[in-house]
Amino acid sequence: MAFLDLSHTVVDGMVTYPGLPGPIICDYLTRVASRARYAPGVEFHIGKIEMVANTGTYLDSPFHRYADGKDLAALPLESLADLDAVVIEGRGDARGIGAEAFEGRDIRGKAVLVRTGWDRHWGTPRYLSANPFLTAAAAAGLAKGGARLVGIDSLNIDDLDDLARPVHSTLLGAEIPIVEHLCNLGSLPTHGFRFSAVPPKVAGFGTWPVRAFASL
Repeated sequence: MAFLDLSHTVVDGMVTYPGLPGPIICDYLTRVASRARYAPGVEFHIGKIEMVANTGTYLDSPFHRYADGKDLAALPLESLADLDAVVIEGRGDARGIGAEAFEGRDIRGKAVLVRTGWDRHWGTPRYLSANPFLTAAAAAGLAKGGARLVGIDSLNIDDLDDLARPVHSTLLGAEIPIVEHLCNLGSLPTHGFRFSAVPPKVAGFGTWPVRAFASL
């Protein structure tokens, strides 16, 4: 079995989303300082990170949108790990990816990964605006079609100018987790692989970074 990493690396100060602070990654206990605590020749490093939950490649649970929705700790592993998956091509002149992109595809019970190619702009100002997104009709079709999880290699699965956030509202309302800021989807086949994106089991949180990957 081969694995393909589909997540961005989290580094100190990186910007994931406009207006949100980048992570602060530093030492809590340095190797040099730890030597006084252990036997001669023994040292350890303990790191510290301060960040908002929406950092890097992350997963949204229903609690991100709804106060009574499932938080990260309540999500069953069956909805996050070793999912049968498909890639949907979302490129084109229009930024909005409509329901027609998913017509004729078997998505029931699958992780649906939308490839826009926007990840090529990661780490640049271009990535942070005018991104591809799904339309409200596409979200309704994915929910009706029984998608298990929906991911996208873009800044946001919604149109940033639409403050109603219809895609988040529809998918998370149907208890379909969302993964944003994926990458390397162009290296995947259109079907015949498994997808995993598991966050830590944090109560009272709706979003957290994941190590998303495909099993081929």
